[in-house]
Amino acid sequence: MIGNQTALIWKEEFLEHDTGLHPEKKERLTAIHNRLVKTSYYAYLQRPDVVAAPLDVIAKIHNSNYILSLQELCEKKRSGFIDADTPYSQGTFHAASLGAGAAISLADTVWSGKAQNGIALVRPPGHHAVEESAMGFCFFNNIAICSRYLQTLGAKKIFIIDWDVHHGNGTEASFYEDDTVFFSSLHQYPFYPGTGKASNIGRGRGEGTNLNCPLPRGSMEEDYIKEFQNKIFPAMDEFGPDIILISAGFDAHKDDPLGGMELHSTSFEKFTRLIQDKAKEHCGGKIISFLEGGYDLKALSDSVEAHVSVLISS
Repeated sequence: MIGNQTALIWKEEFLEHDTGLHPEKKERLTAIHNRLVKTSYYAYLQRPDVVAAPLDVIAKIHNSNYILSLQELCEKKRSGFIDADTPYSQGTFHAASLGAGAAISLADTVWSGKAQNGIALVRPPGHHAVEESAMGFCFFNNIAICSRYLQTLGAKKIFIIDWDVHHGNGTEASFYEDDTVFFSSLHQYPFYPGTGKASNIGRGRGEGTNLNCPLPRGSMEEDYIKEFQNKIFPAMDEFGPDIILISAGFDAHKDDPLGGMELHSTSFEKFTRLIQDKAKEHCGGKIISFLEGGYDLKALSDSVEAHVSVLISS
């Protein structure tokens, strides 16, 4: 039945990360949920169980002192800002830990073959979070945590594609010297967080397994597709992944208030289909996608629906 090969995680507890009127607000997830429940396939999606990730699993990516200090901060101070961009609340630590738990749950579900692909509709997002700190709306790097956990299940080669309008600096840093995880990114440049130069190709054992595709403000769908076809997919063919992970930010949409690109919701449908074809070629269609950015509620919900519509049709 259509949809039953796709696992989706969405939990009301992700809304406990209370950011008020901040762009990364809980209404993002409610808008997505309200859109997806109206689709004909929603009832047939697999809904795997998810619990907060154990601290030792999170600590495969993040410094233990940072994890514990964040937990204490949320419990004692209850609300504030980690930096100028990154608010926290009493519920932030649990929501972030649950997001990391979603990474574990989908890794188990997809790697075991119970589902062919999956999507984690989580918040807070993750791709800016670095080893020792939160950053850019992000607290725990969900896609990096998923990658390390997949390796404990037997994955040897993991390929990450990050199409968020912002460079995934935290994910890049996690695997910059690691040749078992290939990180690729298409992002607006120059732009926050200031990283993501094409010359950054990895270091040591990881040299050649980091691919940045910086794009100027105003780039369009055809510009992205050229990067996929001419750079990312040839690199993927050479790497030969066991599974593909996507940092699926939708803030490169033309209507997004924080980005400066000219993509449409249908652009993400096309990107997903291209990636899906490569996943079938290399790894039996195994894909896990993680929600990152996207701050116009209609553009976000339209784009997520377009993305999921391809995943469920595999």
